[in-house]
Amino acid sequence: MDHQDAGRSAHISADAARAAQELRVLISRLRRRVREVAGDDALTPSQVSALTLVGKHGAATASALAAAEGVRPQSVAATLAALEQHGLIRRSPDPADGRRQLVTLTEAGQERVAGDRQAREEWLARALQDRYTQAERRTVLQALALLERLSQP
Repeated sequence: MDHQDAGRSAHISADAARAAQELRVLISRLRRRVREVAGDDALTPSQVSALTLVGKHGAATASALAAAEGVRPQSVAATLAALEQHGLIRRSPDPADGRRQLVTLTEAGQERVAGDRQAREEWLARALQDRYTQAERRTVLQALALLERLSQP
């Protein structure tokens, strides 16, 4: 490694910093747009997030959901109460520890999660089909393969 390479490893290059910023902004916009697609205003974003998390991971305690969402247990309690009022979740005693309750999706909750997922995937597929050429879609797939490395430890 020469002196110039040593200097580069100590500092973030301008193009890496720019790519990081643009990727962060794009991901944020795309997440917002994808959330809008499912578009039921009856639930808040935090309620949709909790519902999706329970749907993805199955039965969970409120404290586990709070940890996964990075919020206080009190915030999750309010979110779960609202989801329960909408008939989307149920709480039942944890068979391993009766002092805790497990949160699971009701049938309506399962349908909601599946319907939201399908609506988002259909919107995204249609947008890719309508807004990009086949060659551009191949480029997107190549870029996604490269970006996948960011999710690896």
